[in-house]
Amino acid sequence: MRKQYHFRQAGEDTFIWNVHRLVELSANFQIKNVCLSEIQELNEAYWFPDTHPTTQQIIDHIQLIEEADLSYPIILCAEGKVMDGMHRVAKAALLKHERIHAVQFEQTPPPDFINMDEDALDYDD
Repeated sequence: MRKQYHFRQAGEDTFIWNVHRLVELSANFQIKNVCLSEIQELNEAYWFPDTHPTTQQIIDHIQLIEEADLSYPIILCAEGKVMDGMHRVAKAALLKHERIHAVQFEQTPPPDFINMDEDALDYDD
């Protein structure tokens, strides 16, 4: 899995989680089936909340969606928001699936970083 981070705005702050750590923390969680209709991010600006994506950025995401492996569950925070797996959600929606495998935190773990510049994060594997 490529190195990646989950970003979430919390008031004036940007909370950032290392997705590899989220996968490790949730590895033994019970897998459940979640209705795609319950995933609110399908109807929200998710990857490009503050900008208009370029065609190349859209193409890059299409490639990631095509490569997404639906055998891995998505990860939800305690409130049910996607922390990892939006490309899998998109693939499941494109394939007209009604449900997707998910694991969910009972208590959302604290972020790994707060207000760190995205370019300062380590993306090397």
